[in-house]
Amino acid sequence: MTIARVAIIGLGLLGGSIGLAIEARGLAIATTGWDRDPDVRARAASRRLVGEVCDTAEAAVAGADLVILCVPVGAMDNAAQAIAPGLAPDAIISDVGSSKAAVATALAAALPGACIIPAHPVAGTEQSGPDAGFATLFAGRWCIITPPDGCDPAALEALSDFWTALGSRVELMDAAHHDLVLAVTSHIPHLIAYTIVGTASDLEDVTQSEVIKYSAGGFRDFTRIAASDPVMWRDVFLTNKGAVLEMLGRFTEDLTAMQRAIRSADGDALFDLFTRTRAIRRAVVEQGQDDERPDFGREH
Repeated sequence: MTIARVAIIGLGLLGGSIGLAIEARGLAIATTGWDRDPDVRARAASRRLVGEVCDTAEAAVAGADLVILCVPVGAMDNAAQAIAPGLAPDAIISDVGSSKAAVATALAAALPGACIIPAHPVAGTEQSGPDAGFATLFAGRWCIITPPDGCDPAALEALSDFWTALGSRVELMDAAHHDLVLAVTSHIPHLIAYTIVGTASDLEDVTQSEVIKYSAGGFRDFTRIAASDPVMWRDVFLTNKGAVLEMLGRFTEDLTAMQRAIRSADGDALFDLFTRTRAIRRAVVEQGQDDERPDFGREH
């Protein structure tokens, strides 16, 4: 199966980056796109995020071999219904959502009989919208594909090859396992960031604005994560609530253990935890998932 035409539904950070990556890597793939927001469509056309920005979802997917839904996970069913009239019978339907079991269920219900292969490129920034995309977003990052039972092997191979061509490292995973893993590595960290920044906001009157004025590295990086798209993250927590609540319970137990260690002045327990977590950070850098340069390699 050859992918010669890709339709991108949702032209924000991920959708725009897919279109730009296809162009930058010189792939022999035609691209069309659509976004429900006319201002986003206009900006996407100005930036040439895709070859053709269409006025309707139906027009965008006409003749596409691969359709990628780049919308918040809570909007997947509506997006699927919008594209249904224009889909080619053998088109592959995929997505970029951060929760997979709920997406698979929503798409299967909205598009019965379609070739649906959910996917999650584990890449992004705290920015959103059509100006946020860039061609190298997926380079060296993982793309987790969660094929359903009975998935067409040729379609799965074509989708895997597509993400590899964009620079990603592809991993196949069960959808429920994906949701558990991402609850730990992404969803809970975002929840903690949103919470601590919210706590700081509540304390602004008490601290006379000194929380923001004297933000150190830790709080600064929490605010970066907490600046992520609120619609996207609202939907992630609602669609992956089972795994999130399970991991949140485990985190709460670990946090209580740290409270006890501090209260009892158990320096050994604190030192052991900090040593273990430092090693995990080094492993993340060694696997190329972050940068060991000062300030995480960010340019100023």
